Amino acid sequence: MNQYKSVSRLSAPVIKSYKSQKKISVLTAYDYCFAHLLDEAGIDVILVGDSLGMVMQGHNSTLPVTLEEMIYHSRCVARAVKRALVVGDLPFGSYQVSTEEALAASMRLVKEGAVAAVKL
Repeated sequence: MNQYKSVSRLSAPVIKSYKSQKKISVLTAYDYCFAHLLDEAGIDVILVGDSLGMVMQGHNSTLPVTLEEMIYHSRCVARAVKRALVVGDLPFGSYQVSTEEALAASMRLVKEGAVAAVKL
């Protein structure tokens, strides 16, 4: 049985409080299965990176990844996680034009992708 079953989900302030006291672990997941395994292993932060364009989709770069794809993969990961902080990556082009565009994309990733934090 996992030692984290009764532990609540980590938050950004909790992770920040570890700064000088505890090392944190951060790994990447793009789907439910891997996110579940990482969470069960006690990983502190799970990043859903736009690198999924190369790893999962076979592209030569991250440029083709869309915000909709990031939302989809983030939602899959968030659904699997009970403890880790889930961070979603904003893909290229979803925040460079304006602050308003960055906020709108970030809000979609949090609301629709169920992430706790956004990485630019």
